Amino acid sequence: MSTDLSSLAGRARIHAALGDPARLAIVDALSLGDASPGEIAHALDMPTNLVAHHVKVLTDAGLVARGRSEGDRRRIYLRLRPETLATLATPRLAGVGRVVFVCTHNSARSQLAAALWKHRTSGPAASAGTMPAARVHPRALAVAHRHALDLDPTGTAHVDDVVRDDDLVIAVCDNAHEELTGPVRPRLHWSVPDPVRIDTDEAFEAAYADLADRVGRLAPTSTSRGTP
Repeated sequence: MSTDLSSLAGRARIHAALGDPARLAIVDALSLGDASPGEIAHALDMPTNLVAHHVKVLTDAGLVARGRSEGDRRRIYLRLRPETLATLATPRLAGVGRVVFVCTHNSARSQLAAALWKHRTSGPAASAGTMPAARVHPRALAVAHRHALDLDPTGTAHVDDVVRDDDLVIAVCDNAHEELTGPVRPRLHWSVPDPVRIDTDEAFEAAYADLADRVGRLAPTSTSRGTP
């Protein structure tokens, strides 16, 4: 039986990268959501230059990818590469009641994420926007229909009218993550590219697939507290 040395070398790089407690802490911090290097430094009480060093090691090992914010266009957000996540143990998220997904217009990503959460967990979920549109985007309705999800075409809402103090808030776009700096602060951030910018069926399918993957990873780690 032959041995794939390139595969072994790749796995060795991953294990070496995870051998440092600080890098493992960064991976844990990114397991459920995306974050900027500055947010990682703040959350882990770690100097920014040290975070930059560890992030480079994780990136070189193929564990972490970088993407520029669609909001302010300056920030860089880090995310774990999906192909490496299967080798990692995701931390558990205890005490989850209702989950509220937030994006800017509440017309696509947040709507799909809430519908996916309800379908995957049968648990309570809602969606909202920081600047809600009048209607759900037609292509979001179409992709939901293709995947047997129910969306209300006129069911958009403002974040102030939806979010409660005990909700788990997940910002599914960079703009919403950067705008929610007051009393409502997302506990998680998913940097999902805006399909409306491209406005094709393929872009909406890609957003759906990204959200479905993230919901599928988060749902088994959450322990509900039975909030109605």
